[in-house]
Amino acid sequence: MAKSATQYVCTECGWNGPKWYGRCPQCGQWGTVEEFHEARPAAATRTAAPGRTSRTLANRAVDLGATPITKVDTRNVQRIPTGFGEFDRVLGGGIVPGSVVLVAGEPGIGKSTLLLETAGHIARYVARGQSPKSVLYISGEESQAQVRMRASRIDAVEENLLLASTTDLSTALGLIEQEKPALVIVDSAQTIVSQEVDGIAGGSTQVREVASALIDSAKTMDIPVFLVGHVTKDGSIAGPRTLEHVVDVVCQFEGDAQTALRMLRAVKNRFGPTDEVGCFDMSGDGIEEVSDPSGLFLSTSDQPTEGTCVTFTLDGHRSLPIEVQALVTATALPSPRRATNGIDSNRLAMLIAVLYKHGHVNLLAKDVYVSTIAGGLAKEPACDLAIVSALASAASSRPIARTTCAIGEISLTGQVRPIPRLAHRLAEAARLGFTTAVVPPMRQRSGSAAAPAGLRVVEVTSLRDALEALGVSAR
Repeated sequence: MAKSATQYVCTECGWNGPKWYGRCPQCGQWGTVEEFHEARPAAATRTAAPGRTSRTLANRAVDLGATPITKVDTRNVQRIPTGFGEFDRVLGGGIVPGSVVLVAGEPGIGKSTLLLETAGHIARYVARGQSPKSVLYISGEESQAQVRMRASRIDAVEENLLLASTTDLSTALGLIEQEKPALVIVDSAQTIVSQEVDGIAGGSTQVREVASALIDSAKTMDIPVFLVGHVTKDGSIAGPRTLEHVVDVVCQFEGDAQTALRMLRAVKNRFGPTDEVGCFDMSGDGIEEVSDPSGLFLSTSDQPTEGTCVTFTLDGHRSLPIEVQALVTATALPSPRRATNGIDSNRLAMLIAVLYKHGHVNLLAKDVYVSTIAGGLAKEPACDLAIVSALASAASSRPIARTTCAIGEISLTGQVRPIPRLAHRLAEAARLGFTTAVVPPMRQRSGSAAAPAGLRVVEVTSLRDALEALGVSAR
């Protein structure tokens, strides 16, 4: 029997050492260092003799199974479609065979629903004769009957979708080896327990052992594996931080519990970009993809309303319109109130001061309420101009035209500063039917000098010029 070496691992940053500490020496967190037992290899790797040539070493590497990179054939590697175009785009074009994907998110956000519906899509794809394999869904949190009830609700019941309810790692690995499915989904990694090591379910030792075993099976049998991961109170992925390093793809499933909008972000992706965002809509019948989320954060009223202004923010490769709404009222309190939703409160306090100093709009003694539509986020600096424009519109009781948008960053000196990827934002504004855009000066070297057809671009350099262009300046 192989001897075990005792180490202590920090569940937050992945630090390891031979001695226990109450506070991690690397990240400084308290109570995160846990005991970890790791089996030593049966035999040490032999090193080359001093006189051995590189040619001999190369031949020996080939004998042991190593292949020159020039002879590795990737022409037969075909990605598996998930059935969701948004999911495929986040993954880089589909599921890569043998890859391990970690999907994490808040409780109840829809991780299991998304993956079960994906399993149903792939099982339906398999049933059409595309592949003789099945899809294996291993649940450590629900029974088979509970998973079947949820699958019936979201129309994911397929003959080739196999269900298993177990928390034992050996059983899960045996099922994978026996069925050799086209896809394996493990829900969740924190509930599976290995009998080979000590520790409670979800602990650092168990999560590390479970992940290592599943990754080894995925790479050996060329079977893609999806792992559902829990998150901590601060939103980070639970378990050792090294879990994020050993998997191929890490996806965050985000959203507000009060709204149906869900966002899937690729935090790490070895097979595609990491700035793609997938949009989904959560309903009682499951999850539906939103291929064009442009109208999600805009109000349906066509009449101009005072205190509103539209801007365009970037979320990954996407440019999304965000409607900012502001309400300014007289206060009866010694200290005026500042309330925000979807906007950084500290940023709002700074913009109110800049608006007073350089825009001559005094809101210092007013109650100010600023919000976005449908849970949109306007925390990017490019949203500054829309925020101050909405405030000025509410203070002056003069509405801004619904076909006008404002994009730009406001500095403390009252200047309207350039923003990244302005051409991309303007193209989206023109596509949605906006006719006027108030923006900072466009730079020739950025490739954004040409304005889209049908969109009149008004370049401004100062806050005062921007307010005059929008018709909400102080008189």
